[in-house]
Amino acid sequence: MKNILEKLEQRRIKARLGGGQARIDAQHARGKLTARERIELLLDHHSFEEFDMFVQHRAVDFGMDQQEKIPGDGVVTGWGTVNGRTVFVFAKDFTVFGGSLSETHAAKITKIQDMALKNRAPIIGLFDAGGARIQEGVAALGGYGEVFQRNVLASGVIPQISLIMGPCAGGDVYSPAMTDFIFMVRDTSYMFVTGPDVVKTVTNETVTAEELGGASVHTTKSSIADRAYDNDLEALLQMRRLIDFLPESNVGEAPVLPTFDESDRLDISLDTLIPDNPNKPYDVKELILKLVDEGDFFEIQGAHAGNIVTGFARIEGRPWASSPTSRWCWRACSTPTPRARARASCASATASTSRS
Repeated sequence: MKNILEKLEQRRIKARLGGGQARIDAQHARGKLTARERIELLLDHHSFEEFDMFVQHRAVDFGMDQQEKIPGDGVVTGWGTVNGRTVFVFAKDFTVFGGSLSETHAAKITKIQDMALKNRAPIIGLFDAGGARIQEGVAALGGYGEVFQRNVLASGVIPQISLIMGPCAGGDVYSPAMTDFIFMVRDTSYMFVTGPDVVKTVTNETVTAEELGGASVHTTKSSIADRAYDNDLEALLQMRRLIDFLPESNVGEAPVLPTFDESDRLDISLDTLIPDNPNKPYDVKELILKLVDEGDFFEIQGAHAGNIVTGFARIEGRPWASSPTSRWCWRACSTPTPRARARASCASATASTSRS
């Protein structure tokens, strides 16, 4: 039994190395973390339970049977907790076949999708891949079809979050497009159906990866991405923050968290925030930050369509989505003067129409 356990541990060590130390070093040199490093940062410490660590591809065409079969087949899947709440996660491993999707790779993802839907828990996908594994042809494309079907089945039932952390193309951007939220990492993540080389060949137009599908394009022009972050660490920590604002499913409620923000506090600056002249603008974000708990506001698509502000926050520990407008009025009525009450009530209505 001791020998069996030792062999099993050796297999685990090999699987955790993915494509090998050289490829891990190359990933770090690009300013990116590995799949398992990302999961470790995203989830609570030691909460991750991995599934199908030793799965390998079954392809034999185009010399695939002659290549080394790497355990895990380019994706790490499992479940864990974020601030104590259950989430399911899969992370593409770029060090293994460029994170490309094969038949067994897709089966690992769909298994996690099914488990998330069955358990009514959020699912988070960390994408860093080059699309389908072309050596597997239709089998790989069929795998994408299975993933897409589950995206549709889960829509409106559980939160689906996609975090683009590398150069993703083809099916690896179709699936995120069907999820609820998409976030990107500046300078290292890209989303496009086909890359710059294909565009050059077909249209004879020279375009960079950033111009074609970088974070700046998708957060300011296409509005496909909800937010962009400077690096992997910041992006993953912000995902932990977002989870606290979301219910686990359509039959649950977002958590109510303790707050140190007094419910009857006064903010005299609200007296002068809205100008007397209705033709003069004011900063609605400043209003939101002054009203919500601890000034904590998670904005969505802040770089796009600047004439509306959307996002998540809490009042008295409750997310906005579950706080009726009367709560805003109750806060407004706590201001000391008639003029201040009128201003705060107006601010309340403006903020209410600005949230989603």
